[in-house]
Amino acid sequence: MRLPGMPLHDPYVVADAKSRTYHLYTSNEPSVSGVEGAGTMVYRSTDLRDWAPPVVVFRAAAQDGIWATDGAWAPEVHERAGRYYLFTTLHNEERRLAEGTYMRGTVTAVSDSPLGPFTVLDPSRPTTPGHLMTLDGTLYTDPDGQPWMVYAHEWLQTVDGTIEAVRLTADLSGTVGDPVHLFRGSDAFWLNEQIPAGTPYRLPPYVTDGPQLVRAPDGALLMLWSTYEKNVPGADGSLSGDYVQTYAVSESGALTGPWTQRRPLVREDSGHGMLFRTFEGELMMILHRPFENARGKLYEMRLDGHELSVVRQRTDLDG
Repeated sequence: MRLPGMPLHDPYVVADAKSRTYHLYTSNEPSVSGVEGAGTMVYRSTDLRDWAPPVVVFRAAAQDGIWATDGAWAPEVHERAGRYYLFTTLHNEERRLAEGTYMRGTVTAVSDSPLGPFTVLDPSRPTTPGHLMTLDGTLYTDPDGQPWMVYAHEWLQTVDGTIEAVRLTADLSGTVGDPVHLFRGSDAFWLNEQIPAGTPYRLPPYVTDGPQLVRAPDGALLMLWSTYEKNVPGADGSLSGDYVQTYAVSESGALTGPWTQRRPLVREDSGHGMLFRTFEGELMMILHRPFENARGKLYEMRLDGHELSVVRQRTDLDG
């Protein structure tokens, strides 16, 4: 299989040095995997061009006593102390929250293999705070070895979506203390630049989505994240927007920032990207485009200090 023919959303690549194999995780797509239900599947490749048909490594409905069986969005896998931890977002529309929304959050599952099967550590609740409507939790380990989950607090609950962080227990099964605010979607200064002067629309909602953290060579901390860029309102008052891939920088190197926003890396209805290095040491970014009926797109990237830029789209790996 090649990327243009591989359905995938919210892609996440693990370059497994032991097997010299790239593992590309995404939400289960039954038409490709042959397995019904919400979950996680993985494509595998040794060269980022030719991919084996996907294998399902997690099924939400197979977890005893699980609080939700829908969603399974934004899966990502992290190796820690010889085990593999899967983060993925579930939701349950029947379990309502006080704010009129419903339960949505990231769960943590574990396996001894990157090919699963993954078992949820605490099936009774999301790892993220249960009273918050959140998604796209990612793992960050600070210089002291403390694990954190960084996640998007849904604009559906906050109107102006935020990126927040919460400390995790050593086994990643729960949280310690209260969430810490990192930044708001509206902090992206460029979001309203396309709206002409005099247009009354300057209001939220602002979307935050798909965080991933990477340490720069100069010690700064980078965060990839996605949002929707607003376009000019239509004559009927409707507002359209395109998904974009952007990033922010904490020049202090601290998770708590302060975070400064950069301009988008890729537009054209593209996003939920993540960075990884090839076995040859090249810095790459994978994202999905377009948002609906998504396919994976690979980009060669450059990191100068803490400034990230696109070198070229790797369309040579598509054909």
